Amino acid sequence: MTQDSRTVFDLFDHNFPQQAEKTFIVDPARSFTYAEVAREVDRVAAFLADRGLVPGDRIVVQVRKGMREVAAMLAASRIGCVFVNVSTAWTAEQLLYVIEDSGARAAILEAGVAAALSDRLLDVTVLLAGHCTTAACWNELPDAPPSRVFASSETDLAAIIYTSGSTGKPKGVMLSHRNIVYGARSVSAYLELRSDDRLLSVLPYSFDYGFNQLTTMMLVGGTVVHQPVAMVTEIVRAIRDHGVTGFAAVPPLWIQFIRLLDASHEALPSLRFITNSGGKIPLNILERMPELLPDVRVYLMYGLTEAFRSTFLPPEKFARKMGSIGQAIPHSEVFVVKEGIGIAGPGEQGELVHRGPLVSQGYWNRPDATAEKIRPCPELSALIGDELVVYSGDIVRVDEDGDLWFVSRRDNLIKSSGFRISPDEVEDLVHRSGMATDLVVFGVADELLGQSVHVAATLTAGATREGLLAYCRQVMPAYMVPRAIHVWDAPMPRTASGKLARPEVVRACAPPPQPQPIAP
Repeated sequence: MTQDSRTVFDLFDHNFPQQAEKTFIVDPARSFTYAEVAREVDRVAAFLADRGLVPGDRIVVQVRKGMREVAAMLAASRIGCVFVNVSTAWTAEQLLYVIEDSGARAAILEAGVAAALSDRLLDVTVLLAGHCTTAACWNELPDAPPSRVFASSETDLAAIIYTSGSTGKPKGVMLSHRNIVYGARSVSAYLELRSDDRLLSVLPYSFDYGFNQLTTMMLVGGTVVHQPVAMVTEIVRAIRDHGVTGFAAVPPLWIQFIRLLDASHEALPSLRFITNSGGKIPLNILERMPELLPDVRVYLMYGLTEAFRSTFLPPEKFARKMGSIGQAIPHSEVFVVKEGIGIAGPGEQGELVHRGPLVSQGYWNRPDATAEKIRPCPELSALIGDELVVYSGDIVRVDEDGDLWFVSRRDNLIKSSGFRISPDEVEDLVHRSGMATDLVVFGVADELLGQSVHVAATLTAGATREGLLAYCRQVMPAYMVPRAIHVWDAPMPRTASGKLARPEVVRACAPPPQPQPIAP
């Protein structure tokens, strides 16, 4: 059944008729079977087809986490269109930018958002997902399948995922049906997913990591439990009440989750595995996981939207290699490249590049940016010729077993007093103090040092700037000790995917550049 899936809609449709009455989606208010979701998919697909949407047209979806968000994306795929999921955390102006940049012909929106933009969406077909009584209201759609259904090929564009836009305007990453289907097959294989799994969905579907949870469950015929609010107390309750077997999160949420379990001693017997991506979990948090989550398999993973999914560390290696991102996932290859030299060996560092069917189609309407990110690699020409690979921009280290360890973003390394300092290494040491929760380390231009290390931190109860600085002086070499610690009195801002909004934090903390004196 699963191996015949070629498109995103196939991943869902291949569950029929065997699992039609099985629970597919669990929302806070009620659950939905595969058959019930299929009826909603047909209703929306019919609405879109009747209004002239054709294969390749882009359909923007900004709907609160729940069954309707899932049905909206599947309806677009049902008629060969391209869905563009936008996080509800994004503002109306950001949403409008995505609609205009993608050239969307239709949008499925909450009623309040659509009303706020009504005079700016005159050329866009809008379906309202919230409470409403208009003709273009989800509640009013007839219960009928679409009159026209189009078959997509695996190389057709399936989805566009817009990046958070930390530098410049957001860019839309183009994912083909092949990218998404192979990603689902790969991840479900190494996670050993089963049809009786129930995954807790906290991450947004506008984040490739979160979206992959949905596609893997469709592939194996599992159940997705939606948790719209990313509060750790509510997450623990949902895992317990719904018998959740798998949970994916990003480091800031894992820090809160483990600290809550440490304080409450809550037992979660249904939980079979957990996964991390989107950054490094501090070592002191990783060290607590085996005791607080006994018999739970921990998967440390790495990925980037342009290559969808990339590497994972098998749970069997977790105790020996806490923090490693492992090796390539099935159906993919990764290489660590030393620019102008070749492939890095054990103990060496280089940039991580990706090859295989998960490599995306690049950036929507940005051929120059695509050519910069996805291009042939001279250092690999003897192995793969001129095949295109994705340059991650991430520096990693290779150990003696071939497992990879994240070092830093290529453009984030701090160069101070002749040393190259990884912000992640500094952050890990600070986290071990137990004095900080949210944490961002960055470099600031320094006339004598080249750059100096600065730390932005939300302190734990009772911790002080002076105490944290004293700790840093005890555990760090002199060149790594922060020149300044910027204290935040509240949790730091997050991106839509739940990661720390690092550029925003750095902008708020970094001193403005000093004007250079004009020579006489």
